[in-house]
Amino acid sequence: MRQLRPDLWETRPDAPFPGLTTHAYLWTGAPAGNVLFYSTLTDADFPDLDRLGGLSHQYLSHRDEAGPMLAAITARFGSQLHAPAAELDEIGVHAHVEVPLADRHTDDNGIEVIPTPGHSPGSTCYLVPGADGKRYLFTGDTLLLGGDGRWFAGFIPPISEADSLTRSLRQLATLRPDVVVSSAFAGEHGVHEVGARWDECVEEALIGLATRVG
Repeated sequence: MRQLRPDLWETRPDAPFPGLTTHAYLWTGAPAGNVLFYSTLTDADFPDLDRLGGLSHQYLSHRDEAGPMLAAITARFGSQLHAPAAELDEIGVHAHVEVPLADRHTDDNGIEVIPTPGHSPGSTCYLVPGADGKRYLFTGDTLLLGGDGRWFAGFIPPISEADSLTRSLRQLATLRPDVVVSSAFAGEHGVHEVGARWDECVEEALIGLATRVG
């Protein structure tokens, strides 16, 4: 695993589609044990997770992250799975969701859970109090940076719903993250410092979405 920040680590990459890369991310700053966001990892990552203190919680952003690895993670680490309540049928095929997520709130790990439907019905983002006073926003596939350097919304018809995604992006625009961590990405990285440019990033995605849906 690769260390990105004092409390943030990145797993090995996976490439589910040509031009698209995914990682999972380990946050070591939670009070109740390490937290894994997303699910892109293999058994080869387990020794690194052990070395970093194991795993207490895993958070999924949406149903596309569900797969056989969820059960393997739970069996190895005894971690609690947090996932969108709206997609329990799809995710529950692979592992038991101990903490269904339906409403916006800040949980016992200090993570703000923000439902952001649109990419999929249950898509959820997470705002995390990171090291050095930085705030990390895990956006899943709701918002990501393209290989051309432009921010775009994860709109995939007929799976996605444009009006819901637009409302979710406008909700994200009210936040003030310092670092954005997407699940999938095109280009070199899925982790980006945004700072004062955040409003511009979201607006760029909104304009692109409006253009795509006509």
